[in-house]
Amino acid sequence: MSEPPRKPGATKVVLFSVLLGVVAFLLWPYRPVSPAPWTDDMLAELRSLSLSALEPLQPDTTSSVSSNPDAVILGNRLFFDVRLSANKQVSCATCHQPDRHFTDGLARGEGVGTSKRNTRSIVGVAYSPWLYWDGRRDSLWAQALSPLEDANEHGTNRMQVVRLVTTEDAYRASYESVFGNAPDFSERQRFPEDAAPGINNDWTAAWESMSEADRTEVNRVFTNLGKAIAAYESTLLPEPTRFDQYVDALLGGSPDADDLMSKDEVLGLQLFMADARCTECHNGPLLTNHEFHNTGIMAAPGEFPDRGRIDGVREALDSEFNCLSGYSDDVNACDELRFVRTGEELIGATRTPSLRNLFDTEPYSSKGQNATLMDVLTHYNEAPDAMIGHNEAEELKLSRAELKRVQAFLETLRPL
Repeated sequence: MSEPPRKPGATKVVLFSVLLGVVAFLLWPYRPVSPAPWTDDMLAELRSLSLSALEPLQPDTTSSVSSNPDAVILGNRLFFDVRLSANKQVSCATCHQPDRHFTDGLARGEGVGTSKRNTRSIVGVAYSPWLYWDGRRDSLWAQALSPLEDANEHGTNRMQVVRLVTTEDAYRASYESVFGNAPDFSERQRFPEDAAPGINNDWTAAWESMSEADRTEVNRVFTNLGKAIAAYESTLLPEPTRFDQYVDALLGGSPDADDLMSKDEVLGLQLFMADARCTECHNGPLLTNHEFHNTGIMAAPGEFPDRGRIDGVREALDSEFNCLSGYSDDVNACDELRFVRTGEELIGATRTPSLRNLFDTEPYSSKGQNATLMDVLTHYNEAPDAMIGHNEAEELKLSRAELKRVQAFLETLRPL
């Protein structure tokens, strides 16, 4: 028996429908996939990533006031005081804004001028042995001093700062409750109006005109103010996230675990720990190894590539306020500085940021080169050659769907 004749165009309609279905299947980012069962090794790694695994913050022995409540109060006031700037408009909180997880939403910080790099969050920063993208300071108190004299940030000088704190009655009382009697800096022949080394010629000349004993006295008070600011910043700790709730429920055998993260978020977490290789650097409860890596981030438009850690480590070693200086309260706690890596493999390397303060802090990377989180993920997926040094990352070859799942997981790191 012969087949009945087909209607004109029927074959084309069928083929088009099949083709449309194939294309839709290939383009649909969330095709049904089930997460793999959690193995014992995977559960152990999850436990290490949870905020529950974060050890209590230990006092910084290089600052004898790191856990002093009065120092926290003084540091809090200093942190928000715009008078600690050349134009009386910039405070630490200008760039480290509390409602933005202590960042500013800009590619680079805006103080008296424009700073060289993106503003990092300082939430949980007291756990890190190195500060800044390039690690050019080795303690939180030493870092707190740098912006005050940076021409693009606060733009002031140490003589101006210590005079403000030691002459205003409320500040002086607060200072003395922590550090004892404050020196008298009122004699202008001994203590010029503005003085500091290496900032501008007039301030440097004024600084060099002072006796060594007077310079040391100014530096001591200046250092104490940095230690007070650091004491306050040490109270800024990460908050639990939906990811932490999920891990705690999962490890506790709670039936609620499956309701805390979607299937795609769990798949993204598994990719984060495996094929995406994120935990090679973003590990531990703060989701950072506090180390330095060259990951091939492109230079900011119109700039030479950032030399990063190779310059930062030299600056840390040369800093007059580093752990081994006379302003440190414990020079025996300086192993990080004594045994620091200085090889050429550090060229272009920057410090691994914590993912705990990821959202509402874009743009990303050391100079804001990546506008969105997907831009960051795409960069690591492609792993282009570094413009300077060697890119440690390798091409991941993840699909767009897999990248979206990793992003979905990262969404669970928002504070509750």
